Amino acid sequence: MAIGILTGSGTYALPGFTTSGSEPVLTEWGEAFVSHGSWAGVDVLHVSRHGVGHPRLSNHVTHRANIAALKSLGATGVLAVTVCGAVEPDAELGSVVCFDDLHFLSNRLPDGSLCTFFTEPGAADRGHWIYEGPFSSGLRAALLRGGEEAGVAVRDGGCYGHVDGPRFNTRAEIRSLAAAGVTAVSQTAGPETVLCGELELPFALLGFLTDYANGVTEEATPVSTLVENMAASTELFASILRAAVPHAAAATPDNAGVVYRFHA
Repeated sequence: MAIGILTGSGTYALPGFTTSGSEPVLTEWGEAFVSHGSWAGVDVLHVSRHGVGHPRLSNHVTHRANIAALKSLGATGVLAVTVCGAVEPDAELGSVVCFDDLHFLSNRLPDGSLCTFFTEPGAADRGHWIYEGPFSSGLRAALLRGGEEAGVAVRDGGCYGHVDGPRFNTRAEIRSLAAAGVTAVSQTAGPETVLCGELELPFALLGFLTDYANGVTEEATPVSTLVENMAASTELFASILRAAVPHAAAATPDNAGVVYRFHA
């Protein structure tokens, strides 16, 4: 039994994580690279979405392989972090959000295929993921408690908006997301949320606001500011996660909703 951790841009390793290094894990959906070790006294499985040196852009991330690998290796829950563009104009750059809702209308993987493990008619595990909220309340509580213990203010609640990359969005696209109530956007966590839901793997998501999305403020956030904030996210995320993983491991994380399956 272990806690899975998914990290993105700016966080390619976990400070103080005792591991032999990233190892390939072969799944039905391709190869994933997972580091297995101990962190804060907890058995942890770490996946760096983009890899050291960022060889994989958002459109190269193999989401199904990553989530299937974590499940097969015994993860009982997954804590994920992502740097985000703020859609709300009064949101403060450098702040952290623990999301409680999802905007992912396309429901597509980077290759354009539908975001699901249920690809074969008649498969025994096929079903509909049905939920009120897409994130695990127990793992959200662990992240919020981790923020408190790390001395980092974490906003409790917000809508994560998944957008396709690798390009950033136009003003018109951001206006539509703002009208839908989206708090912040990034390019990777939508598929992770859905795929964990389908595997009944509890999942929770933190976002660090690095910049204002296009058109949110009169003046665009300089790219240099985005890069500086991305660098600042590394230790902040690590401090919250380091404090949160013991709580996540000690709890019995709840699944978000149920998967209604059709049995022959």
